[in-house]
Amino acid sequence: MSKSKIEWTGSTWNPTTGCTKLSSGCQNCYACSMARRLKAMGIKKYANGFDLALHPSVLNEPYNWKKPRTVFVNSMSDLFHDEIPESFILDTFNVMNQNPMHTFQVLTKRAERLAELSERIKWTKNIWMGVTIESSDYLNRIDCLNYTGAFVKFLSLEPLLGPVSNLNLSKIDWLIVGGESGPKARHISEEWVLEIKTQCRRSNVPFFFKQWGGKNKKKAGKLLQGEVYCEMPAI
Repeated sequence: MSKSKIEWTGSTWNPTTGCTKLSSGCQNCYACSMARRLKAMGIKKYANGFDLALHPSVLNEPYNWKKPRTVFVNSMSDLFHDEIPESFILDTFNVMNQNPMHTFQVLTKRAERLAELSERIKWTKNIWMGVTIESSDYLNRIDCLNYTGAFVKFLSLEPLLGPVSNLNLSKIDWLIVGGESGPKARHISEEWVLEIKTQCRRSNVPFFFKQWGGKNKKKAGKLLQGEVYCEMPAI
């Protein structure tokens, strides 16, 4: 577990590391770049860079956390990757089930596998389940998320790569929006963000605007028409 600079969480926990690119949002994957840096630094966990790796010993970490915390699960991977055994996924959820004092945030682009395994997962109230929707091409991921028994469901529209209209927010408890950051960051439009915020307001969904991103994300900041939006689920 490590403290996180990601604005919508407190710390990260990575029972697996590494992934493979799946859709347009993966093009400039921050985790891939970070894994290369960690490998160069000699960090044992990243000896194979961004190749998929399981870390069974890491599963025990939450049992040692004394104070309640909010944890982003697999910030450096995707728990529903096709090459991660079902048994390991269920073991990871079992750890979350057994540590109800902590809030676990799970985010995937592999929504179909999420839906496939959903009935075998024990959904306790401390597990927030989300899917990434980087453009309107991936709206079907919301249907897969809605199929699950997760008590808290959220969407991450980051990196937002185009306008996303007609979001089905009927079962969604939280929505995050953010622009891509880094030297190859792709464009984000204020119009796209405002349209999403309007949809959230109509459906009474908490709206979290993380960043504009770009080559210098600190300079670009996160003000949207002069305001900061860091809304969280009312759970």
